[in-house]
Parts: sequence; C-alpha cells; structure tokens
Amino acid sequence: MTASHASAGTGCGDAYFAVFTDREDAAAAARSFAHPGARILKHPSGRPWLVGQWGDQEVVTANAGPASLAVVGCCPIDATELKRHAEHLRALTELDALARSLPGSFHLVAALGGGLRVQGTASGLRLVFHAAVDGVQVAASRADVLAEALGAEPDEERLAVRLLWPVPHPLLETSLWRDVAAVPSQDALMVASDGRTVRYSRWWTPPEPVRTLADGAPLVRQALTEAVDARTAQGGTVSCDLSGGLDSTSMCFLASQSPAKVVASTWPGRDPADTDLHWAELAAKHLPDVEHVVWDADASPLVYDNLLAIDDLLDEPTIGVMDRSRVLHHLPAMAERGSRLHLTGIGGDHVAWCSEAYYHRLARTRPLFALKQLRGFRALWQWPLGTTVRALTDSRPYGKWLADSSNHLRAPLPATVTTSLGWGMPPRLFDWVTPDAERMAQRALRGAAVTARPLHPDRGLHADLEQIRSGTRIIRQWDRMAAKAGVPMASPFLDDRVIEACLAVRPSERVSPWTYKPLLTEAMRGIVPEACLRRTNKAAASMDAADGLRRHRADLLALWEDSRLEHLGLVDGNVLRSLAQRPSTPGLRDAILYSTIAAEVWLRGLSPTRTRTRTR
Repeated sequence: MTASHASAGTGCGDAYFAVFTDREDAAAAARSFAHPGARILKHPSGRPWLVGQWGDQEVVTANAGPASLAVVGCCPIDATELKRHAEHLRALTELDALARSLPGSFHLVAALGGGLRVQGTASGLRLVFHAAVDGVQVAASRADVLAEALGAEPDEERLAVRLLWPVPHPLLETSLWRDVAAVPSQDALMVASDGRTVRYSRWWTPPEPVRTLADGAPLVRQALTEAVDARTAQGGTVSCDLSGGLDSTSMCFLASQSPAKVVASTWPGRDPADTDLHWAELAAKHLPDVEHVVWDADASPLVYDNLLAIDDLLDEPTIGVMDRSRVLHHLPAMAERGSRLHLTGIGGDHVAWCSEAYYHRLARTRPLFALKQLRGFRALWQWPLGTTVRALTDSRPYGKWLADSSNHLRAPLPATVTTSLGWGMPPRLFDWVTPDAERMAQRALRGAAVTARPLHPDRGLHADLEQIRSGTRIIRQWDRMAAKAGVPMASPFLDDRVIEACLAVRPSERVSPWTYKPLLTEAMRGIVPEACLRRTNKAAASMDAADGLRRHRADLLALWEDSRLEHLGLVDGNVLRSLAQRPSTPGLRDAILYSTIAAEVWLRGLSPTRTRTRTR
C-alpha cells in the first residue's frame, strides 16, 4: 500500500500543488497540505498561495500590485516577461490571450482582487481539480491530493464506469473521488474572493480546420520547433526515443538542432517482421552528433510486466500500468548518460493524423470527393459496403448515441467502420463485470446522456479531441512515473500550440487512404531527410502483448486473488482467475482486460481505509 504524500517517493514524479485564496480560513485549510518538505509560495499578505512539491525549474512567478501570476511546468517565459503581464492585468479573464499564446505545457495560476484563476492545458495533460476543504474551495493539480485532505473515498459508481471499455466523454473526465470535482480541460477554474463560490470560464476552443496542407505545414513545423526548443534551449543532455517511426524521428532531428547533446534510444521489436530498427539506423546515419543506443530486443519488458510491484501514487486508474515497465526500463541508463529529460514522439498519431469520422460530414458537403476517399478506406481497412453505408447514414446526436450505448453494454464489439465513422467506440462491459456494476455504469451513462454535448459538433473533430484527451490521461501518469524514476519525460506533440496547428489543417488533407501522415511529412520536409520521410507504416507490437499475457499469467492470477474489485462487488473474481489460466483465450488480444486491470492496480495502491469491502 502506498503511504501519504508526506513520504511518497523522492523524485519529482509525485509533484503536485494546491492553490488557496488570500483568506484566513484558506490559510487554515492549507495546513492540511503542508507536509514535511512541502514548498510554499505566498500571497503578498504572507498567507499561502501555492503549496506542494515541484522542482526548482518548474515554477516562474511574478507579482505586480494586486496581481500575482505563476506558470507551473514547461514554458520558456521568464519572470520579467511574466511581470509585464501582471502589471497590465485588470481582470482574470484577460489571461485567456496569454494562455493561448505561450508554448510548452504548463498550469497557469493567477490571483487578483482576492479571486483565483487556475487552469491546465486544453490537451488534458495538465488537469485541475477542486473541492471544499474546511468550507473553502481549494484547487489542485491532482485529485488524490484533495481526496487525502478530505479523507474522501473512491466513488463506487464512478469506479464501475471505469470498467467500461472504452470510457466515453464526458465520463472519462470525472474525478474518481467523492466530493472532488474535475475542471473540463477547455475551462479555467475561477474562485471568487469569498473563497467559496466557483465557476468555470471557457478559455479554449479548437481552431476551425480551414487551412490547406501547404499553408498549415509551416505552422506545424514552427509549433513543433518551439515545443522542442522549450525543452532543449538550456542545453545539457536530453534523450529521445528513436523507434524509426516518423513521430520519434521528427523529435530527434528537431532536438539535434538545439544546444543540447542528444542521446537517441531504440528498442527493436521482437517480431521478425518489425522494421523499426532498419528505419532507426537509417535516421541515425543522418545524425552524426547524436549518440545512438540500440537495446537488446529480448531485454525489453513485455506488456503486463511487474503489475504486482507498482507503487506509484496515481490519482485515477490508468491502462498505462500495462506498459509501465516498457516505458521506464531504459530511463536509468539514460540518466547514467547524463540525460535530464527524455523526449518522446507520443502524440504524433493523435495530432498529425486524424479520424476518418470527418467523412461523415464530408459525405454530405463534398460527396464526390468523399466517395473516392471512402473507396480507398474500404479497401485499406476491409470495410463492408453495407456497414459503411449504415455508418454514414447514422445521424444520431451525441446524447442519443450515448444513451443508446447504455442499452448494449454486453453486446459484441461493433464493426471497425461503425466506430471509425461514428461518434467513437461505444462502450462495452465483459463477462467478469457483475450485474450490479453494469447497473451503475448504465445509470451513469444515461445520466450523462441527458446533458452531454460532443467536444465538437463535427464528429471527426470530436473524435480527434477525445483521442487526444484519452491519450493524455495515460501520458500524465507516465510522466509522473518517469520523473520519479529519475528522468522526466516530455511529449511535445501534445503541447496545445502543436495541437492547434495540426487541427487547423483541413481534415481532407490530413487523413487519406493514399498517403501516410501527409501533414507531418510535409512539416518535417527540410528537417528530416527525404529517405526517412518515405516510411508509410508503423510497428504494432502485438507480439509483445500476446507474449506478455502468456508469460505473466501467474502475476495476473495473483492480481485476482483477494481482488479489491471483487470485494466491492464489481467483478466476478472466479471468471477473472479462470481467464488468467487461459491467456490464449480469443478476444484477450484486443486489450479488453486493460480497464479492469487498471482499476485493480489503482485500488491496490490506495490505503486500506479507502477501499472498504462493500456491505451486502
């Protein structure tokens, strides 16, 4: 079981902060967060403003008259420039423009006239939560920090929802803790001067996708360059993934242009058909000043490795635990080579490519063009004609789609074309989930459906935004794990400015059955050699997942012994134990166990008082 935040680990992987209004009652509440070793930033009055754990380079602050600003995370702004913004600040809503202009990935915190504004990133990589602690509203970057101060327990119904595969918007964005609320990524939390009144203020909307590929590619290149510069401009040594794919290759070439020394890291795949190493070595030949480290493929941890030993403090379940060992395994060796930061290409698939669901609208606005493209997609993905037509003619609004999904949670997984051209993958529950958990999940889905709105009316842009946010829920936990392991990670593709530059390009030019990642290919032309831009596929690592199921079946069996989810009445442990003894069961390769394993691992990491056995 994990300990409290007062003694949880030594790295900055457990970094967090809580924010308080400039009031005596808020100062009293702040004492619950001031653990030994906690850092404190103060209001001009001397009362606590930010309390938590963070590294020396992670916070920039400025004060000017009644205004105080703090940027927490990665951002190239300095204290002098930030003070200029503080000097001109007359209303907290004026910070929308600043938040939409700065590169990097960061929280922005402001205090003015007794009120607070706290926001994370539109990507969801940096989140904001809030709760009433001793009667006053406290904001925090992590939900479990607030839960600990409240003595709150996980909400059983919200946990049942997390057993869905996948968890649809907006349910994925809720906190797992009772009395702890999550702020939508596009909103800033505003706390009034009374310290009790809160509201959300929309600060971000996605750009309209109107730019041509020719116009948009230079802006994507600029945004990516600035994102990498934000991490590398101060020099030192940084490491990069170099899988041979276009995403990580782009990161390596951009980093190689910086003042930093670059160490590139390649894990070859176990599958003999995997060509990653070939493409990585091709890239390395064009990077003479970059140290290239190639690891032994057989030394790479498999999926499901070391699940029983995970002791990271997680504020929610994450399927990222399945690949935790694989993600972290090489970081100690990178630290030995002097790396202060590890850059990944994660997020390139999320932003440089886009959903085929845009063709649901394009079939109505540009039918001849869409018909030609859809023929290509049908051939590429083996979409049946009849199912394709039904998907294109399905015009249910998002709320109706969500409500209908609640009636089919035990149905077989839908056809790929249905999910590709629709609002997304409709959620499913599997044989080991109990009827009680199903009723809870249904109730939550139906309740959400009453007021649910898609992330954008265009189901293509909705799908893109949902993919980004579901991805960052995993990456934010990996980032903390990596920092605790000694080398923080960064994924510049998921910076808001990069996301905006990509989303602004017409979907008809971003996704095509005829061209692989045309936007990133065009953006990197002149930076990445032409020979490296010719790759038109990526490795799937399906062999590692299948081998992991077989090799770690004993761990999976142990995971379900004395299962916390079973104690709560949410799963049938006998079914899960039987499956662990039959890892080659058809269907397991489709990752349907992931959400259940994530919830079980998370519950095992909590203190005993927060996982009470359900009273029957």
